[in-house]
Amino acid sequence: MMKTLSTDACSLRATVDFVREQDTATLLRQLLPGLAGPELRSVAEHCRFAHAALLVFPADEPALHALLDECGLVTDVPPQPSVVVRERLALRHRLRAAELDVRILRPRVTGADGTPCAVEVFAVSGPSGADLEALAAHERERQHEAHVAFEVVRPDPLALRGLCTAFVRYGAAPDGGGYNPHENGTVFYFAVHDSARSDYRRVELYVPGDHRDALADHLAAHRRQQPAETLLRLMTGAWTTQAVAAFARLGVPDAMDTTKGTHADELALGTGLVPRNLATLLRYLTMLGLVREGADGFRLTEQGALLRTDADGSMRPLALMYGGPFYESFAGLDHTVRTGEVAFDHVFGTNHFDHFAQDPELAPLFDRSMAAGARMFDPVPLHPALREAAGSASGGTVVDIAGGNGELLGRILAEHPGLHGVLLERAHVVEAARENLGRAGVGERCAFRVGDFADVPGDGDVYVLSRVLHDWDDARCREILGHCARAMPAHAELLVIERVLPADGSTSLATAWDLHMMCNVGGMERGADHYAELFRDAGLTLVDVSPLPLDGSVLRVRKA
Repeated sequence: MMKTLSTDACSLRATVDFVREQDTATLLRQLLPGLAGPELRSVAEHCRFAHAALLVFPADEPALHALLDECGLVTDVPPQPSVVVRERLALRHRLRAAELDVRILRPRVTGADGTPCAVEVFAVSGPSGADLEALAAHERERQHEAHVAFEVVRPDPLALRGLCTAFVRYGAAPDGGGYNPHENGTVFYFAVHDSARSDYRRVELYVPGDHRDALADHLAAHRRQQPAETLLRLMTGAWTTQAVAAFARLGVPDAMDTTKGTHADELALGTGLVPRNLATLLRYLTMLGLVREGADGFRLTEQGALLRTDADGSMRPLALMYGGPFYESFAGLDHTVRTGEVAFDHVFGTNHFDHFAQDPELAPLFDRSMAAGARMFDPVPLHPALREAAGSASGGTVVDIAGGNGELLGRILAEHPGLHGVLLERAHVVEAARENLGRAGVGERCAFRVGDFADVPGDGDVYVLSRVLHDWDDARCREILGHCARAMPAHAELLVIERVLPADGSTSLATAWDLHMMCNVGGMERGADHYAELFRDAGLTLVDVSPLPLDGSVLRVRKA
């Protein structure tokens, strides 16, 4: 063990000497060739040299402190767990992360310009015997985790993205990173260009706080350079769907809080679950950003809180649908692509409308899941067509065709007290809509009609088709739009709410929903030009298209 101690001590002394000789601007120039002038000054103003890091392999905690003493280093702070480095080591050496214990210490060292810096020491322990010796020998030779770090001075999201952009512009490539809940800090790793004038090949940007939104973009850029890892992550997407669905289905979010943590054993006792298995699920959800782990246990993030039953805009129904019947139906996607038949019908033996209507549990769940995506509707009540109808002397009437549980119509009527509504739906849905609009305080201004698309009433001022046309093929859409055109008075307008496929092929939720609709109902998402053609065939004309949240759109339509 004395040989091991001497090897680690030699590396640690060299790291201490390096830190004492550095200042921020000089080190940035060495690591990012070409960075100079005003841009160098700007980068140096937003981050400062913080530490240099290395791995050591002490036999135990007394050996670790002996190593620090030998190098003249003192720390009063107990070691903290390292999530990011532990995961990287486990992946590199094909070990389970639980087999490794990686602790961080940051003894202080004064830099060349007098600023307080540190040596970041990762103390690794794990499987005994040859496995750890082989791991230690490999890591000492390759120095995968040796790096220098800059701490972001003001953790502003805009400044952080600017720093990441500057690093990439001068040759540094994204090289992983992560969020450490134990110290509430986010790390961004970069690999420097071969022309960098430094023995260190990796750079870390350390940002106090939780910045997993920016980290997601950084990690995506890294994965694009790792095709096998990218493909593996894509293929395990089903695990994520089921983990989120199980979390919601088991009622765990309802037993958790966003402000204080609860240990897995206590959560398991309150929910009737197996403690060890629940802890495994919670750690996976921590990686997804739905849960945060701290000294006091696990707590919900703002994102995870959307899975609570009582959350405003709860997405629990969507989690249950995507992890339930729609999960099962996607197993038949190859059947749809091969035969053109709807996968849902093939798997369940009937179309999804009839399947849900006949199931007393699935029918209300489906309606709630439709309402769960209601953030798309936020701007709709302020659409000019609705404001114009509300401003008429006699008060206008809004006809919501296949309006579900009345979520959108309720919002419109609440925003415009002078408007009246008509909701057209199937019998079992109408009763749920009546209750929903009654609770919203607008039920007295709404008429409820049981019927199909052929029963669209006349005398409306604004007609609404929200997330309806994407359920159907073109022929059926022409029929539906034809019924609307025949019922609409000359002055009336039709608002069609859908996800519109982008004309330039850019990333959009509409592309994902196009696959979903094909698989589950035989429908499709469409581009604006495609919709315009359908409108023309029905004697209507597209006036304009307005964007909505969640990649939605409002298509404003009038009679031709």
